[in-house]
Amino acid sequence: MQMRFDGLLGFPGGFVDRRYWSLEDGLNRVLGLGLGCVRLTEADYLCSHLTEGPHRVVAHFYARQLTLEELHTIEISAVHSRDHGMEVMGMVRVPLYTQKDRMGGLPNFLANSFVGTAKFQLLFALKILNMVPEEKLAEAVAATQRPKKSALDHGG
Repeated sequence: MQMRFDGLLGFPGGFVDRRYWSLEDGLNRVLGLGLGCVRLTEADYLCSHLTEGPHRVVAHFYARQLTLEELHTIEISAVHSRDHGMEVMGMVRVPLYTQKDRMGGLPNFLANSFVGTAKFQLLFALKILNMVPEEKLAEAVAATQRPKKSALDHGG
């Protein structure tokens, strides 16, 4: 994922004018500007969602399994992209674990703010791609919905 200029977490992407580009060609053009080293195809398509609000946008979501070497290459390329430090503040890895306190790791990550449908897309991908066992994913989501204790509750 990426930390955006507005402090929200999201996925790489952008707008595609379907008059000139297929979804995949447009996405690869945008990814080429930001990442430069990964190409997505129709086979990588996962789902689409209509965003709510004044500007209704259809968000198409693609995912691809990478080797650790490919991930490292993307992370290095992202730092040198045109948008780094302007629109994108950096790449962010999603922790796919929960610590013993049942909050550290994925539950704390899910408590962040996400742009548009990014949180739903993340949870959908983690489930559909079997990246996190379904019961662990449900526990992580439930943990983010419990009220948090303030420093005052801890006597601090």
